[in-house]
Amino acid sequence: MIRQIVVHPGGAHKDDFLACALLIAEHEVAIFRREPSEQDLSDASIVVVDVGLDWDESKMNFDHHQFPRDAEPLCALSLVLKHLGLYEETRKFCDWLEVAEYIDTRGPNDTAKWLGVEREAMSKLNSPLDITLLRRFAASKEHQPGQPIYEVMKMVGEDLISFVRGMKARLEFIAKHSEIWEMTGGKKALFLPRTNPLPDETSMGMGRYIEDIGLEEEVVALVYPDRRGEGYGLSRFNDDKRMEFTKVGDEVDVHFAHNKGFIAKTSSADTDRLKVLINQSWIGA
Repeated sequence: MIRQIVVHPGGAHKDDFLACALLIAEHEVAIFRREPSEQDLSDASIVVVDVGLDWDESKMNFDHHQFPRDAEPLCALSLVLKHLGLYEETRKFCDWLEVAEYIDTRGPNDTAKWLGVEREAMSKLNSPLDITLLRRFAASKEHQPGQPIYEVMKMVGEDLISFVRGMKARLEFIAKHSEIWEMTGGKKALFLPRTNPLPDETSMGMGRYIEDIGLEEEVVALVYPDRRGEGYGLSRFNDDKRMEFTKVGDEVDVHFAHNKGFIAKTSSADTDRLKVLINQSWIGA
């Protein structure tokens, strides 16, 4: 039984914040920001995160700082995800994870080079959410259930676990129910029919599914149920600007077409009509 979590004192980073968030989503125990003792490192009821120079799941130790300099860029978050059996799925569904691993193990300069961007771009991606949550997490030596930062962290961990586990099921659902439509110009659209009950986000996972089946160069549009009506949403895949939905904005059964052209809503539920609208919106290369 897990009794507490120990994480290093001093400055906090996304790595240790998210690792602890996942752990308290599974084990609602206090977090202590201090150096671990030898007893902590040998006691499997105490989880030691991002400190201690040891990765040993049998003892619940999750540090990466002892790895060689040229080792695979795994951070404490990676190790906790591996422990939860969620690492591969999170790498697959969460594009930010690989970047977080790189920043924590290689630093911002090497990460910027790896991403092919200027060093200044890294700081431009920070937000007040990052700054405040990490600063407040670092400011207290102890975080107990019920306290504001603890509860926010727990929500982050719960949402991440739920998203990753849910996305796997979602892709299986899309594979079972979706259709690939042939379009004018040799391109394709992915169609997802209305089911009962509808998911909260009806288009969620469609992009990932297209990548999974290797059609990201061929599919240019998505068609999915509109939660606000009986019709369907029409949108670009990967913001392919060859799909221009303002072209159907004046159709009697299209009640919304964004003036930027990337999405439209239709009251029609007839698949033949939906195919017509998709083809009308194709403007080609």
